Amino acid sequence: MLVDTGRRSVIRFAWTLVLGLFLGGLLTKLMELTLPEGTASRDFLLTSVDASLGPLSVDLVAVAFDLGPVTLTLNSLTLVGIAIVAFVVRSWI
Repeated sequence: MLVDTGRRSVIRFAWTLVLGLFLGGLLTKLMELTLPEGTASRDFLLTSVDASLGPLSVDLVAVAFDLGPVTLTLNSLTLVGIAIVAFVVRSWI
């Protein structure tokens, strides 16, 4: 069969990453609401690393737009979310 498995795996990887980031963000917000202030587990789970890119300004004659700043925030719960989605995708598909 003529199936492009390379393209399918890239799309599957991208969706796994996006859904894992969303699940990790949801887990982070839930832990922010439920864990008490000043505990070591809260500090460990909610300590994050931020990476940002931008702003990018494009000014053409007819169109001008700003794409500005895109920030990626990673913490341990984000990695857990990505791992959960990857496990589910691997077992289902």
